Amino acid sequence: MGVPAAVEDERLVSFIARAAGRSRRVASVCSGAYLLARAGLLDGRRATTHWASCEHLQRRHPEIDIEPDAIFVKDGNVYTSAGVTAGMDLSLALVEADLGRRAALEVARWLVLFLKRPGGQSQFSAQLSAQIAEREPLRELQAWIADHLADDLSVPALAARACMSPRNFARAFRREVGVTPAVYVEAARIETARVALDGTQEPIEQIARRCGFGTVETMRRAFHRRLGVGPSSYRERFLTLATEREAA
Repeated sequence: MGVPAAVEDERLVSFIARAAGRSRRVASVCSGAYLLARAGLLDGRRATTHWASCEHLQRRHPEIDIEPDAIFVKDGNVYTSAGVTAGMDLSLALVEADLGRRAALEVARWLVLFLKRPGGQSQFSAQLSAQIAEREPLRELQAWIADHLADDLSVPALAARACMSPRNFARAFRREVGVTPAVYVEAARIETARVALDGTQEPIEQIARRCGFGTVETMRRAFHRRLGVGPSSYRERFLTLATEREAA
């Protein structure tokens, strides 16, 4: 909330610019990118910020190449990250760069972080986690869905579990969550599949079954619809990113 005032603080902006000049690397979390931009540190660079602010930051600083979908972005010795929790992913990436992957994974375990996400990973998961229902029964159902992706998650099945008629359930779910049950279920399945593709060598066919898609073709269509890329290409993309990070 203090960023709009901070970017007008000439002493602060000047300090950031001077400090960056004597620092090995510079990083921002969330709307902190506005301060780096104001200090001229993002001119001609790739950068990101919270998905809700990317368009505004791009309009305000057209000299920056904004990547609205990234968890964090590294351009030279300057790092920018998305929402607050993305700063944890960025911090773990810095730990990995300095001390190696084993140390980063150990830190992640001690912080009880479920996953260390690569910088290029989509902010899609942040938007999914924001779609939480207001009422407890539907929130409980959302948690149950995440643990039972391979089950029958049709509207009638979910309505029965919520002790509601299918029609009332569909209306209530869309009103509180913002999307239809079918859209939410597909998003949850894609998110879990993305994690498996990025962090494991589990066969794609097995991932498709475990996440409730049934077939690879069904999962492929869902990936293209949501992410614009198929599961195989998605996995190859992040394997390439991981290799580049290790070589850097």
